[in-house]
Amino acid sequence: MGLVDLRGGDDRAPVGELRYAAGDLLVVSGLPGGGKSTLMRRVVAAPVHRVDSQDSRERLERRAPLRLPYAAYRPLVRLAHYAALRRALRTAESVVVHDCGQWSWVRRWLAREARRRGAGLHVVVLAVDARTALAGQAARGRGVSARAFGRHRRAMARLVADAAAGRLPAGAASAVLLDRRAADALRAIVFA
Repeated sequence: MGLVDLRGGDDRAPVGELRYAAGDLLVVSGLPGGGKSTLMRRVVAAPVHRVDSQDSRERLERRAPLRLPYAAYRPLVRLAHYAALRRALRTAESVVVHDCGQWSWVRRWLAREARRRGAGLHVVVLAVDARTALAGQAARGRGVSARAFGRHRRAMARLVADAAAGRLPAGAASAVLLDRRAADALRAIVFA
């Protein structure tokens, strides 16, 4: 499949569906606040495992004492997220994983897992600008520090530039670049 760049598609019909083989793994990367969780919730249906760090955070927030700052329990959120990912990877089902794009070791882990199960690893990059991502953070009432956002921006800039140049992440069979318009037009991610 290689690279599919769906950004800036004002002159063509938007793509409503992405299709992958049953059992394949998919990483959804993008800036914090860029819409990864929203996209995954909207277009990924059961029996596909959707592993989203936002879900782990929300579960822990329901149990956390009021006014406990996120920084205090962020390590627990990450631990819960990667434990959920490990459980999902133990099944033969397809898995869609939320990824901030900053941790390349996660994509390497998934590439190894895809090879082990004889499946493909694919990457969807939600390439929105920083202003859109910051507005998304404001809308949900939760943001990341300026320093952390800067790290995310640099990592995503490299990922987008590499993908746009045809350099897929290590072990990935394909990459799809989406801007906001293309993401909004997407109706389903199907594994069949």
